[in-house]
Amino acid sequence: MSRRQFRVPERPHDRPLDETGCGVMHVDMDAFYASVTLRHHPELVGTPVIIGGGERGVVLSATYEARAFGVTSAMPMVRARRLCPRATVLAPDHHEYSAVSKGVMRIFEGITPFVEPISLDEAFLDVSGATRLLGAPTAIAERIRAQVRAEQGITCSVGIASTKFVAKLASGLAKPDGVLLVPADEVVDFVQQLPVGALWGVGDRTEETLARLGLRTVADIAQTPREQLVRDLGAATGAHLHDLAWGRDPRHVQPVHRERSIGHERTFSSDVGDPEVVRRVLLGLAEKAAARLRAQALVGRTVSIKVRFSDFTTITRSRSLSTPTDVSRDIYAVARELYDGQGVQKARIRLVGVRVEGLSDSASTPVQGLLDEPEHGWRDADRAVDRASARFGTGSVQPASLIRGGRSTTSGERDLD
Repeated sequence: MSRRQFRVPERPHDRPLDETGCGVMHVDMDAFYASVTLRHHPELVGTPVIIGGGERGVVLSATYEARAFGVTSAMPMVRARRLCPRATVLAPDHHEYSAVSKGVMRIFEGITPFVEPISLDEAFLDVSGATRLLGAPTAIAERIRAQVRAEQGITCSVGIASTKFVAKLASGLAKPDGVLLVPADEVVDFVQQLPVGALWGVGDRTEETLARLGLRTVADIAQTPREQLVRDLGAATGAHLHDLAWGRDPRHVQPVHRERSIGHERTFSSDVGDPEVVRRVLLGLAEKAAARLRAQALVGRTVSIKVRFSDFTTITRSRSLSTPTDVSRDIYAVARELYDGQGVQKARIRLVGVRVEGLSDSASTPVQGLLDEPEHGWRDADRAVDRASARFGTGSVQPASLIRGGRSTTSGERDLD
């Protein structure tokens, strides 16, 4: 069952909301990738739209109008088109998503230094120290929503509570474009009215197991002895679900969070046996990964590739550089060497990916120049491409081999963070 289908539980009384102690927020953009893409397609607002591409790719995001037909993220595009044949399919623009995400995070950091990003489009905030200056948590939430709408042209939903778990639960129930506060003294009643699928960490398989045990609501879990849950579900899962069923979550907002890797994958529309096609795709993926590194002021030390063959056998290979880099040419050179070194040029390939790991801040990481490096080298060229892309759009400047190779052979590109 989708968390978006849950209804907001009824309150046990109609007293005004008590915001005391509710300093934790979960802010989540509404259909982020779709909303950002639709800024350039206002005529499609209010219609079913799917962000993705290719028959063998997967759905990156979908508007709520498409979700009403059962379309969900990570769903194969073939199935999504079958569920919603009238949907408009638009290609993703990962560079723009990264730029909007940075703008949203800056809004959060203008409210409180205690920001814990979870992904490009969501974060936890601890606003306990901001209430004296900015007002009650609900007033802060409305301020955030107004700024996101005004500065980025998209909407977000905010959950407010005394714990991270309940705040995240509330933001999902507030969607789309809403705010929901759960007072500290109403947490148990709020949580225990929900179905078990609402609990953090309960996926389809765990939900099926709980149903077999006769546990269908959170109240059922709360009233089951912890020892029995541990015996039936395992020590970690049983104890975790019992605590959540009583609204207990001791975790604090952690303001330091760093992406551990950045990468892209591509699935071919038909299995490819031409190594030149594979090399062109590797080049494109390296270019995109490097652009994302530069957009986030990061450099990486390790480059890895992923190759999936027609029989779904998958290999990964990696190599560490002597100094970290954000240069497209350097990342591609390593990726190509790793591919060529496997002796699989005659194999038929379904998917390839490029990933950069060992990330650090570019401003604080010294980059060793080469003795024969010209005054304006590849790093300067990359930054010139970034500026052109920001002004004229992603893909306005590309390596010549990518233009010759075209894009018709690939689909289903995905970020790997």
